[in-house]
Amino acid sequence: MVRFAEYFKPSYIPFWRVIQQVGVTEVISELDRSPDGVHDDTGDHPWDFVPLARLKERYESAGLTLAGLEDWPPMDRARLGLPGREEEIEAFCTLVRNMGRLGIPMLCYNWMACINWQRTSITRAGRGGAFVTAFRLADMQDAPPTWAGVVEPEQLWKAFEHFLSKVVPVAEKAGVRLALHPDDPPVPRLRGMSRIMISADAFERAMTIAESEANAICLCQGNFTLFCDDLPDVIRTFGRQGRIAFGHFRDVCGTPEDFEETFHDEGKTDMLECMRAWHDFDFDGVLRPDHVPTLAGEPNDDPAYALLGRLHAIGYMQGLREAACTPERET
Repeated sequence: MVRFAEYFKPSYIPFWRVIQQVGVTEVISELDRSPDGVHDDTGDHPWDFVPLARLKERYESAGLTLAGLEDWPPMDRARLGLPGREEEIEAFCTLVRNMGRLGIPMLCYNWMACINWQRTSITRAGRGGAFVTAFRLADMQDAPPTWAGVVEPEQLWKAFEHFLSKVVPVAEKAGVRLALHPDDPPVPRLRGMSRIMISADAFERAMTIAESEANAICLCQGNFTLFCDDLPDVIRTFGRQGRIAFGHFRDVCGTPEDFEETFHDEGKTDMLECMRAWHDFDFDGVLRPDHVPTLAGEPNDDPAYALLGRLHAIGYMQGLREAACTPERET
């Protein structure tokens, strides 16, 4: 049966207990970037062994299992192939080695240089007036390039190939799976920066660069459904190839150039068929709900990650899982 996890910053909030009360005991975490609270001068970074061990212990003491990380050291010079990339790649390898020492099995990362996931609105009115995040490429047409200027796709691909040649052997030795997230939004160019992880073909290419169990995919349904005609088939295809290490369960409506994120039960995707697809292969990772609306009465200070929407998503996913696992009855 597919397992579910939730996503947190590593600072305790009561919601850690709430998710256990509704049946979720695994978490995906950010790195701990908060001040240590003591006066040590160790020079440790969040990806070094001691801070990472403390992070893991914090979850375990709360009754939660750390199933993976979704955070990384600075990577833009590595992504762009610029001077300084070897130092960034070594920091990434340090994180992977320490994850292996601590038994943390999965690291989700992306190849979005300079611009992470991008939205042009965090207050669009969704169902019942809930705030949803949205993106319109037309609203970005006058935005200037980033500090990196205009970057062509092959520069990113060449840098990615070099990166994998360095990190995959380290991940193999550490027993850590690297889960590559698609570009969000999956448009070819944003502020002069090419975006290359924007199609199923791109992920096929990425996986063939390093034929290794350590080189895998974070299949984010919200992005994949924007560039695939048959998302359940794509889940089954990559899943049966053993290429998926992690999944984001969410939905959208619209196109890559103009879309909004939705409640999990109202987007463009057949979510029940997706859940069936996740059960059609031997998936040993976790799925987590991702990007939810902000409901009435909640602050919108963490758009797409408000708590009530996440509870709704978990309940909906649990219902889909039960339906997917129940043999159809004859009528």
